[in-house]
Amino acid sequence: MTDQEFIKELIKKNLISDQMGSRILRDASLRGEKAEDMIYQSRLADEVSVAKVKSELLNIPWRKVEVSKVTPDLISLIPKDTSKTYKVIPIEKNGDMLVVGMLHPDDVPAQEALKFIAKKERLSLGVYIVTPSDLTAVWRKYTPYKNEIESAVEEMGNVKQADSLLVSLEDEGGTGDSAPVIKIVASTLREAVDEMASDIHVEPQKLRLRIRFRVDGDLKEMASLPIALSQPVVSRIKVLAKLKLDETRIPQDGRFRAVIAGRDIDFRVATFPTPSGEKVVLRVLDPTVGLKGLQELGLNNYNFGILEDALDSPYGMILITGPTGSGKTTTLYAVMQKVNSESVNIVTLEDPVEYFMEGINQSQVKPEIGYDFSSGLRQILRQDPDIIMVGEIRDSETANLAVNAALTGHLMLSTLHTNNSLGVVPRLIDLGVPGFLLASSLNLMLAQRLVGKLCPKCKKQKPVSGEVEKMIDEALKNLPEKAKAEGAKYKKPYSSWYAEPDPKCEVCNGRGVVGRIAVFEIFKMTRELSDIISRGFTEGALIDESVRQGMVTMRQDGILKSLEGEVMLEEVIRETE
Repeated sequence: MTDQEFIKELIKKNLISDQMGSRILRDASLRGEKAEDMIYQSRLADEVSVAKVKSELLNIPWRKVEVSKVTPDLISLIPKDTSKTYKVIPIEKNGDMLVVGMLHPDDVPAQEALKFIAKKERLSLGVYIVTPSDLTAVWRKYTPYKNEIESAVEEMGNVKQADSLLVSLEDEGGTGDSAPVIKIVASTLREAVDEMASDIHVEPQKLRLRIRFRVDGDLKEMASLPIALSQPVVSRIKVLAKLKLDETRIPQDGRFRAVIAGRDIDFRVATFPTPSGEKVVLRVLDPTVGLKGLQELGLNNYNFGILEDALDSPYGMILITGPTGSGKTTTLYAVMQKVNSESVNIVTLEDPVEYFMEGINQSQVKPEIGYDFSSGLRQILRQDPDIIMVGEIRDSETANLAVNAALTGHLMLSTLHTNNSLGVVPRLIDLGVPGFLLASSLNLMLAQRLVGKLCPKCKKQKPVSGEVEKMIDEALKNLPEKAKAEGAKYKKPYSSWYAEPDPKCEVCNGRGVVGRIAVFEIFKMTRELSDIISRGFTEGALIDESVRQGMVTMRQDGILKSLEGEVMLEEVIRETE
């Protein structure tokens, strides 16, 4: 199967566009990579759909791996290095047959490696196509994180629990980067990527060094190390991020990149002095997790159509709003992936650049040298842009420059901090933007919140109370006509879904949730809204206009998702109060 045949079939199945296919083939050729790997890394198409297309082309069946059935005895048949090098995993053993999963079943070196193993074990081979997610799930089973950490600590010898305030007068210089410390840090980084953690917290306490991961919005303790390892571990991280080792009095920021599980992962590092020592937080920037397509965000068909129409406009502002941690940046990147093509020049101003995107000109602001959003926006206009993305509108100057850019023939993407989409108009006016300019510059206001996505295996149903039933009735009754079809399939008595985590569940690792999904509301600029702004609006007038134009509120969107069994109703209510 050649890259050209593969891409042609993906286009035929409407998984990617002609333009995207040409770009993938060109970039794959320049980098010397497989087109399929580039699609997986950038999440340009659903990985299961891609695997099914490959299955048809190669005439090899695709299979979803049941990770719970992959036992330690089975794992021992294929060494970890072989599994990761050739992207092969054991799935099951049926008598004298070893059934394996392969990401690239047409890879000759991988075939030879498996034949060697089968001959050595006197087994025959059965092959299925699997996805990168299946590979990652099985790889977690090879070396549990805690075992690696315990092994590294043992290598250090007898590390005593010490009072962190005591220092050795004979050894003022601290500990060097010994091999076990390097192993501890490397294992922690790999485990964070495998667990799809967004952040790693390395925190010196009074008597121990605590390591926590933030997964699906919640912090979870992953390891507890002797306090004597605090300085060596922090120093190792600072070495990787090229930070000053001898500066422990003030916070420092840095960044480094590492290849983990065959993917380029960026780590953003921030140190913070505490009485017990330096605390370090690493933001894990995994493009396979953070870069998503618009379809993966959780937009229903109604809202998706509204957003697509706005993106077809050659100019105007699209603003994404919500509190910190609500997924605004993820949505911005998904929008940029949608509009990214060879025919447009996209320029961004970010603080910081979180993910590097092929074909987009990204720039990081540096306020300490006077290069902030407002000064950068002035320079961007000299770069002949078609689409401009500004990470955040924080002040009056940036707001007015963004509005003027939208008025002069550019599509402007940015974020704003407001509670909902109706708050965008008063917030921009509060920042000094004249109301009469908003009508011709502002296209769309999108608000969002993140809620936990229920594990398909651990979720359960329960009947709702009378009070909740009334709330659901009200939400479905007030859906706009064009969105009525979304709620028509739900009938009384309603059921809500909740998580009953199984500690042995391989899908969610006993958490009950698998990632997070956004609930949205989209408020459009219309002629009627323009008239309301020009007359001097009130909150009531904005609400009336949102009803007239058929806006699905965040709560309504969340209730629909809860009835579908995607999220917990209680969390929707809490997040959309």
